[in-house]
Amino acid sequence: MPDKGEKAPEFTLPRDGGGEISLSDFAGKPVVLYFYPKDDTPGCTLESKDFTAAGDAFAAEGATIIGVSKDSVESHDKFRDKHALSVVLASDKDGDVCERYGVWGEKNMYGKTFMGITRATFLIGPDGTIAEAWPKVKVDGHVDEVLEKVKAL
Repeated sequence: MPDKGEKAPEFTLPRDGGGEISLSDFAGKPVVLYFYPKDDTPGCTLESKDFTAAGDAFAAEGATIIGVSKDSVESHDKFRDKHALSVVLASDKDGDVCERYGVWGEKNMYGKTFMGITRATFLIGPDGTIAEAWPKVKVDGHVDEVLEKVKAL
């Protein structure tokens, strides 16, 4: 997992609605990059809706919000439409970006061990370095905390 002050790993991924999105598209601007386990699950839906609700406040600070999971673009489109999400949703189907950001690993739920995405958020500063990292996100209050860090940049 990249640490504060390190260069954020570059990526280009397919996105909801078609086309691709690259970190380099936002050079000179802050980016909130959040990784979430699965489209349309309770915690992921709440987190994505919270980021959408705060979208104008992030935009006022010049920040772009990008959500990443291993779900397909088609799944992202359905998720976006069902919940009226306005954040960018990027598909990391092969898991390469998840690996480079250190969010892919062993998880435990209900006594079962499996591989999956750890809910994590990275604030990437205008200079392309990690300004802040939240490695194990709890959804409640998270978006407000991220917004405060964006405002402090």
